[in-house]
Amino acid sequence: MPVILNICLDDAFIHLNNPFFGKLPEAYAISDPIVDVMPIIPVLSFLLAFVWQAAVSFR
Repeated sequence: MPVILNICLDDAFIHLNNPFFGKLPEAYAISDPIVDVMPIIPVLSFLLAFVWQAAVSFR
């Protein structure tokens, strides 16, 4: 039982140290750079809407 508690505490310590980035399992480590960029995509879409409206003179 103490081993399981130790593993849980170690995981919690990792997540508390870095609140913005989680750690992917090793099987998905190849896609880690893509996952880091994915939260920015909705912001870029929102900005693209303003650029599009500026291009059509905010009709």
